[in-house]
Amino acid sequence: MAAEVTQILLNAQAVDGTVRKQAEENLKQYQEQNLPGFLLALAGELANDEKPVESRKLAGLILKNALDAKEQHRKFELVQRWLSLDPSAKAQIKSFLLKTLSSPAHDARSTVSQVIAKVAGIELPHKQWPELVGALLSNIHQLPAHTKQATLETLGYICEEVSSDVVDQDHVNKILTAVVQGMSNSESNNDVRLAATRALYNALGFAQANFSNDMERDYIMRVVCEATLSPEVKIRQAAFECLVAISSTYYEKLAPYIQDIFNITAKAVREDEEPVALQAIEFWSSICDEEIDILEEYGGDFSGDSDVPCFYFIKQALPVLVPMLLEMLLKQEEDQDQDEGAWNIAMAGGTCLGLVARTVGDDVVPLVMPFVEENITKPDWRQREAATYAFGSILEGPSPEKLIPLVNIALNFMLTALVKDPNNHVKDTTAWTLGRMFEFLHGSTLETPIITQANCQQIINVLLQSMKDVPNVAEKACGALYFLAQGYEDAGSSSSPLTPFFQEIVQALLTATHREDAGESRLRTAAYETLNEVVRCSTDETAPMVMQLVPVIMMELHQTLEGQKLSSDEREKQNEIQGLLCGCLQVIIQKLGSSEQTKYVFMQYADQMMGLFLRVFAVRSATAHEEAMLVIGALAYVTGADFAKYMPEFYKFLEMGLQNFEDYQVCAITVGVVGDICRALEEKILPYCDGIMTQLLKDLSSNQLHRSVKPPIFSCFGDIALAIGERFEKYLMYAMPMLQSAAELSVHTSGVDEDMMEYTNSLRNGILEAYSGIFQGFKGSPKTQLLMPYAPHILQFLDSLYMEKDMDEVVTKTAIGVLGDLADTLGSNAGPLIQQSVSSKEFLNECLSAEDHMIKESAEWAKLAISKAISF
Repeated sequence: MAAEVTQILLNAQAVDGTVRKQAEENLKQYQEQNLPGFLLALAGELANDEKPVESRKLAGLILKNALDAKEQHRKFELVQRWLSLDPSAKAQIKSFLLKTLSSPAHDARSTVSQVIAKVAGIELPHKQWPELVGALLSNIHQLPAHTKQATLETLGYICEEVSSDVVDQDHVNKILTAVVQGMSNSESNNDVRLAATRALYNALGFAQANFSNDMERDYIMRVVCEATLSPEVKIRQAAFECLVAISSTYYEKLAPYIQDIFNITAKAVREDEEPVALQAIEFWSSICDEEIDILEEYGGDFSGDSDVPCFYFIKQALPVLVPMLLEMLLKQEEDQDQDEGAWNIAMAGGTCLGLVARTVGDDVVPLVMPFVEENITKPDWRQREAATYAFGSILEGPSPEKLIPLVNIALNFMLTALVKDPNNHVKDTTAWTLGRMFEFLHGSTLETPIITQANCQQIINVLLQSMKDVPNVAEKACGALYFLAQGYEDAGSSSSPLTPFFQEIVQALLTATHREDAGESRLRTAAYETLNEVVRCSTDETAPMVMQLVPVIMMELHQTLEGQKLSSDEREKQNEIQGLLCGCLQVIIQKLGSSEQTKYVFMQYADQMMGLFLRVFAVRSATAHEEAMLVIGALAYVTGADFAKYMPEFYKFLEMGLQNFEDYQVCAITVGVVGDICRALEEKILPYCDGIMTQLLKDLSSNQLHRSVKPPIFSCFGDIALAIGERFEKYLMYAMPMLQSAAELSVHTSGVDEDMMEYTNSLRNGILEAYSGIFQGFKGSPKTQLLMPYAPHILQFLDSLYMEKDMDEVVTKTAIGVLGDLADTLGSNAGPLIQQSVSSKEFLNECLSAEDHMIKESAEWAKLAISKAISF
């Protein structure tokens, strides 16, 4: 087989399907029969300069995919498989890989760089291949240019692949030295300089110590700034990307360089090619992000000991930064509104201006308003659009006191422009700006409303008329109406100014969803989202009109389910519409179900509705299934115990959802719906519990299910226990050990990143909700004694969480609640255990004096339950 590997690799790329299939089959067999031989043959192919470039590239790609995968569980399997491979085969493979770095064939070199990094990603954390970095760096300066370029590229990929704690500082220094030398002016080869600049971008996270040393930092910054002036556009772009990364990683070290960086970025923004100019603007957007975070976290009061002071770079740069950004707004592209993923210098300028407004607040307004006033009525559409965009960009950040007088003047002007301006770009941006006015400056919290009885009718007329405009303008008009409705969500039973127009608004939105071109610019989705918001924020007065909407939307859903033969594009559109209609019905059900009289009338539709929802599961579309699950959950909540009649038919779809590992969002939503159904049916869920619990336990022990589904499964145990009470007894022996081992894992969090911390807290919360539901479910039952053996572990878990000091507020509230539930259910039997725990003293006292009133309330209840348990 090894001898024919070249031919098989070439055949695997053949045009002829049969030849291709046969080759793929051969490769699969070879891999299954002799993995070390297979990988070695591929590495040999990649290293052999006699072989055709196509077979070498594919060999490298297969090698890379043998080391890494997107799905966590698959990746874990591949790592284990490589680690357990015969060491001598691995050594041979690695020497072939390193040899390929000096190949004259560019494709072979760039492929092997990635493969070496994947191997490093597996081995370095396991303290294997310690000589790798040394081997790459030895005599790097004597190497021919193409090998130097490949070596630098490899170092960059390695830094991207491994975390900074697996490379020791000595190696980091050597890597940085090689990279920075490769970037410097003394390097004559542009490919080398580009590879070095890109490698620096990946290595910045490793350079903590180097950035703390003034001399080294000065040197790195100088080389990066020089690279932004390279004659080669790709190098300039890569150098600015480094500056952007430095601005967020090393914000607190930037002060000595900021003036020079401003000069460099300003020149690039005004004079350089677009890819470079975009990165130069991105630098300032990134500084805004940093300062917004700092100011939010510290609330603007910096004491001398605050970790990260804010340097107010944006405030200082305002007088020169804002004019530069305004100038960029005039560089629009003709068709940017139609193109979903469009990004250009004008859009980047506007985005940055919006961030500047959020960073400095009121100070931005006097710098922007003269530009707006000067350009808003100009004959050239670019000037009108730029002025509108500038105004819309500064509506979030400055105070209402500063903005409302301006908005009151601008509102009328914008409404006229939305109808009368001859240019679509201007109309698109005008509708967006109106949406921003309603989002940030309209609502029950503001003293002076910008929308009054006097102008409400005009606003609605203009927006509804605008919904008939071209799709991108109509979509923005829907967005403006969305925020207009949202501003009245607190009107409740009192009257909302939108009430008289309710029918008209709903009709206009439904008409928009039926437009031939509703698929363009997300118009259909926007129209449904807005309809949902209008319904959600409507008052009791309009309930009869919401009720009339039910058969209309049901009819539409029914029509999408009637089996016509569709092309795959049409089917996709249909599935999207089914999801949107289910989403719309969900909002209507929640609205009408929230008051007794509307709920009573609404129930006449429940059977038909449920029939439609079950038919949606027959279509093949994860999105439609998610929405159908969610709407059934809402229906269960409203119908309560009567939902039992739907269970015999619905149960198989529930089970399918719980088995859906591929579309894990569907699985997670289904788990949530099980909770809704438990609350609706209470003990009537009992006949289905064996099946549900079996499936949930299977889900938990599977390594194929996405981790995000695990926390909701644990809370679901709690929902089931609450619903069926002491009859949860037969599941304790399965559920409790699972909870216990997950609890132990979730306590220790040293050295985890933010995402992992967030996940750990959601896991803790799920586990605690399970315990809480189980205790409450057993309360008052003669079988509470069955829970006693688990109490010591649960108290120990609470103590450990308290000692770790990294719970978020949600977990804190649930944890102190569990302490109360334990005391409440187990009573005096648990008294001595509770008295020995840290939680019942320090943790409880801390929660009693918490600022968060939810935590305080929970703690007061727990205190009461504990004092009862202890006093017996």
